Amino acid sequence: MDGLLSQEEINALFNSTDDDSTEETTATAAASTAAASGESLSGEEKDAIGEISNISMGSSATTLAALVNQKVDISTPSVSIVNWEQLVGAYDKPCIFIQILYKEGLDGNNILILKENDVKVIADLMMGGDGTNTSGELSDLHLSAISEAMNQMMGSASTSISSMIEAKVDITPPNATVIDMTNVEDAGKIASFLTKDFVKVSFKMTVGDLVDSELMQLYPIEFARNLYRKFVGGDQPAPAAEPAPEPAAPQAAAAPNPGMMGQQGMAPNPGMMNMGYGMGMMPQQMQMPQMGFAMPPQADVNVSPAQFQPFMQVQSPLLQTENIDLLLDVPLEVSVELGRTSRTIKEILDFAPGTVVELNRLAGEPIDVLVNGKYVAKGEVVVIGESFGIRITEVIK
Repeated sequence: MDGLLSQEEINALFNSTDDDSTEETTATAAASTAAASGESLSGEEKDAIGEISNISMGSSATTLAALVNQKVDISTPSVSIVNWEQLVGAYDKPCIFIQILYKEGLDGNNILILKENDVKVIADLMMGGDGTNTSGELSDLHLSAISEAMNQMMGSASTSISSMIEAKVDITPPNATVIDMTNVEDAGKIASFLTKDFVKVSFKMTVGDLVDSELMQLYPIEFARNLYRKFVGGDQPAPAAEPAPEPAAPQAAAAPNPGMMGQQGMAPNPGMMNMGYGMGMMPQQMQMPQMGFAMPPQADVNVSPAQFQPFMQVQSPLLQTENIDLLLDVPLEVSVELGRTSRTIKEILDFAPGTVVELNRLAGEPIDVLVNGKYVAKGEVVVIGESFGIRITEVIK
């Protein structure tokens, strides 16, 4: 053997190189076509969707914790592009689909997927149980409970999204459905985007010690892309360019302000001016306030006291004496005070039946008449039948 290749071996090498180049070119073209047709998301778009989902589901976890009275943790999400076959292979069957439709702020819908046992635990906790009553078939009561929980959770998430995109976001009441994931046609009846590639955002969710599972949120790719554009402000018109401010005339550092030196008693520091700054470009924190300028003269202002109309000159029907009739039916408490005295605590503790307490009023002296605690008249005690009464002898003005 002389080490030389035959003509057949050379042709085989060239054919192999051409085949590899053709396959590489085909793969690149397919990737470009997929990106151009909107069948995938860029890394930046995935990161933004993950951040939006992380913030919105964080507020949802707080809402769910209040509903079930348990600690709820939802982990940082993972965002990926999948199809139905990939989803079925990685999730339990059957499961519950909760469809969320946006009626304001966003155009489209998304799907939340929960496992059957997780729904039973959450529903039992919401109905006052301890979360262990999960036996039996999934009933309409479970679906109603989880729909209400998702309604409040996604309401909180919508509020968070509203603050992020600076637009009001509102949803319709969610609808929960049991889906056998072996049949893509059943899922396609709920959301048509499930029949092609879509966005999957998966979270790890724990509810106390009862649930340690996975929560998934499914988006159409176009919905996710629109959400990204709103998040970064792509739907808003670009702000008009503002004219560049004119540069200020440089100030000569060598000419200190005489007024300032007169006020402060300071002289310019030569060392400060030579610390790496130009003579006309002192940093802002080193510029001293201009204290030597006099304030402009104030114009004379005529000041006069405010004048108000006297109250008694107001022609109001409430001030007329005849309107006292409106108060004639108001009941008042009338009491009679026979007299008063003061005693020490020791003397009061010695009180017993038969004890005589001397008052500060003499026999036959007029007694006081009080109306609502106000002293209004004097009188004397009389007996009317079997009751005491009082005869008014003097009205206090």
